[in-house]
Amino acid sequence: MNRRDFLTRTMTGATALMAGGVLRPGLGWAQQTGSAQPIRLAVARRTIEVNGRAAEVFGLLQPNGIHGVTLDAGKAFDVELVNEIEDPTLIHWHGLTPPWEADGVPDNPLPQLASANRHRYSFPVGRGGTHWMHAHTLQEQNLLAAPLIVRTAEDRARDEQEVVILLHDFSFVPAEELLAQLQRGTGHGAGHGAAMNHSTMEGMPAMDHSAMGHMPTHGMTDSPTAGMDLNDIDYDAYLANDRTLDDPEVVRVERGGRLRLRIINGATATGFTIDTGIVEGTLIAVDGQDVEPIVGTNFPISMGQRLDILLTLPAGEGAYPVLALREGAVERTGVILATPEATVRRIGSSGETAGPIVGSALEKRLRAGVPLSARQPDRQFSLSLTGQMEGYAWAIEGGDDLRVGQDERIEITMRNSSMMSHPMHLHGHHFQVISIDGARLSGAVRDTVLVPPGSTMTIAFDADNPGKWPFHCHHLYHMATGMMSYVIYEDMR
Repeated sequence: MNRRDFLTRTMTGATALMAGGVLRPGLGWAQQTGSAQPIRLAVARRTIEVNGRAAEVFGLLQPNGIHGVTLDAGKAFDVELVNEIEDPTLIHWHGLTPPWEADGVPDNPLPQLASANRHRYSFPVGRGGTHWMHAHTLQEQNLLAAPLIVRTAEDRARDEQEVVILLHDFSFVPAEELLAQLQRGTGHGAGHGAAMNHSTMEGMPAMDHSAMGHMPTHGMTDSPTAGMDLNDIDYDAYLANDRTLDDPEVVRVERGGRLRLRIINGATATGFTIDTGIVEGTLIAVDGQDVEPIVGTNFPISMGQRLDILLTLPAGEGAYPVLALREGAVERTGVILATPEATVRRIGSSGETAGPIVGSALEKRLRAGVPLSARQPDRQFSLSLTGQMEGYAWAIEGGDDLRVGQDERIEITMRNSSMMSHPMHLHGHHFQVISIDGARLSGAVRDTVLVPPGSTMTIAFDADNPGKWPFHCHHLYHMATGMMSYVIYEDMR
């Protein structure tokens, strides 16, 4: 069978020899291109199975059951969003650069979409890339997110199979209660860092190692991360395409096939490392933007980020897990790539060792495929990312007035003065990483960059999309408790 025959079968379920059972069919991920009529996309409720229990979650569904949207580069983003749930909601198109009015952040400027109402969005979709869409409220925790893939003509012409993997962290506890528990420092939401109170790197008190939970010591060679807080929520499950490794998605692939993994970290508070196992992968894009290829088997991905990884499978039959290892803990999730006759064996949802710390090692190696033009900055800002576990309060100091002018080159330097990592996301633009810990580089162009504890990161972008654009941590509960600012064009009120 030619590899092209697999393209429309991506993410479908398959029979597997797991205790003699048959795995559930997978979710139908988006494979529809744009048309003269808008794509109808419904915010709806659906039921999935997690750890043997029924869980009611949200979804973003087309009328034919497709979850999310796939579009052609250079065409229009033409979507009619319909709210079929009882609560108001709104969707952010993460990775696209729409007009400000279409960004999808409540009351910035449009209000949330009331129940049974609809709104049509139409704007140029832009270049190709792996993106996603999600609520910009606590509804995101309940899986109100979906893939948003923009495919180029070159993508469609390649002799490769595409596999979309959307990662989540899942809790049976409502997001509002998780947040309340974090603020109280108690209960299910307290996680491993609740007993720690490291508000800043300076004057750091003696560390209570008994409170470190699953935090590993391997890979922690940089002193700024030696006392970092990790995983402040212990989730009930970690999902890849709505499923755990107890009942994983099985993607049937060709023997010796070539694949493109489009991996989206849609988790609200969990970083992962992607482990491709015995199959070496080639990283070709981050956040939908090309990078110079990097070969390996382990690729970190923080909240809100995306990775495009090419794989060439061995000849012959075989099953090849692609795992997402929870940062600093033994939990994991993933999908199984399996040739037509391969036996698929059960993989535990917990590994023998904790997943690596997600830091800046890969970021320092990344080089933009298409860097920004060389240009002196018109404005520079210096920000401090602050916060503490006690009281669970987070902030961007110096971020109250990030005013910019049309067509200016902007540089923002962020220093993380807290004990947790912060994946910082800018709406409406793509930026380039130009300095890490004082070392200049022509780093990746992206929209979400992780700033580890004690680290300094400088990004640059061109102010070419007027609006009042959120700039925030993509850890949902950090954003909800204060780690959010705005890049405001000077002609905005």
